Amino acid sequence: MARADSQFVCQSCGSVHAKWAGRCDDCGSWNTLTEEVSSAPLGTAAKAKKSTRRGKLELVSLDGEGAELPRHESGIAEFDRVCGGGIVPGSALLVGGDPGIGKSTLLLQAVANLAARGLSTIYLSGEEAVDQVRRRARRLGLANSPVALAAETGLENILDGLKSEKPQIAIIDSIQTLWTDQLAAAPGTVAQVRACAQELVRFAKKSGCAVVLVGHVTKDGQIAGPRVVEHMVDAVLYFEGERGHQFRILRAVKNRFGPTDEIGVFEMSEAGLQEVENPSALFLNDRDDTTPGAAVFAGMEGTRPVLTEIQALVAASPLGTPRRTVVGWDSGRLSMVLAVLEARCGLSFGGRDVYLNVAGGLKIGEPAADVAVAAAIISSALNAPLPKDAVVFGEMSLSGDIRAVGRSEARLKEAAKLGFSQALAPLAASEGNPPVTLRGLRGVADLVSTISAWQLED
Repeated sequence: MARADSQFVCQSCGSVHAKWAGRCDDCGSWNTLTEEVSSAPLGTAAKAKKSTRRGKLELVSLDGEGAELPRHESGIAEFDRVCGGGIVPGSALLVGGDPGIGKSTLLLQAVANLAARGLSTIYLSGEEAVDQVRRRARRLGLANSPVALAAETGLENILDGLKSEKPQIAIIDSIQTLWTDQLAAAPGTVAQVRACAQELVRFAKKSGCAVVLVGHVTKDGQIAGPRVVEHMVDAVLYFEGERGHQFRILRAVKNRFGPTDEIGVFEMSEAGLQEVENPSALFLNDRDDTTPGAAVFAGMEGTRPVLTEIQALVAASPLGTPRRTVVGWDSGRLSMVLAVLEARCGLSFGGRDVYLNVAGGLKIGEPAADVAVAAAIISSALNAPLPKDAVVFGEMSLSGDIRAVGRSEARLKEAAKLGFSQALAPLAASEGNPPVTLRGLRGVADLVSTISAWQLED
């Protein structure tokens, strides 16, 4: 009998080592190397390679005409928006998120809507028993949906069932629980996750069935397992949210059939996840208009304008090194804004703590929030509340200039729709006919003088 091939695989990054070591040479993680034994005897792969027939490579030109991609619309507008208009047949999607954030609930609602529209759907659970999924369906009011349900973790059994049933949509919850008997590694290891994902993606491409994989995330917020899984699938969606807040955000970080900057906003309730058609009103709910240190930022999430409140607190520090605490924004960019305010406006933060928070738990990444953050910090430092009907946006340069940002018209229209009547924005945003009164800013000095003038008016 031929001996099995043994290797050591890092469970953090997936790199392969010939022998065990306490520390992975590639990612630097400790105690992550695990021995994995392949059940295929040595020499089998070489023999298979020799017997493989070589076919002729067929080449085509770029000017060929392709059919328009069909879509399976779930009826959940926020979910379809992030997917690019619906799920493409034969595609593979990977949905990740923190435990208990609502991944299974969202997908169960989506697959139930798809089944109600006449599509053949299967929900395969590797984490919960059938009765547990049924109880969730009853709580969501989906008990009568024509969704085929099964609890299975064996990859071979799952593939046999999918090939015989021939569904149009298949949900696999989750990829970390699956295992194949072709490998001796435990379920959830890098080798098992990689092999199972590869087979499921191959099945999706050959059969035309859209496969949605649920993935666990690590403490760093990345999907657990080898990164090669994210390269295999057609779309990677992250389901984000804080346990202390009722809303959830579905964000696309990769999408071969749609945009990667769209978000879908949901609100968690007893009846499941409800769509939020106007996220700006949700993020600005219960806002105190008289508190200094708060600025409303007119941002963009994909093609959708979203208004959020940015809160800042500047206080005297009892420590030799003042604190810089940031929630929902880049801490390095906060340091840049503080440095520009000190160098170009004469404000001093050397002996002050600065705390910054994006209300509602939303994470902002676009540079257009620079001026809104600066306005909130200046408002707190001068103890001067901003007008309740003003929004702020713009990008700040190291020279203190305020630069134009994209989609200014959409930002201002969203502000006007929610009752805001004025805006602090770059001068370029005043072109055309803005729907609100625009106070054009050339630099951060104009921002300080404007907030100071408002303070004197009050």
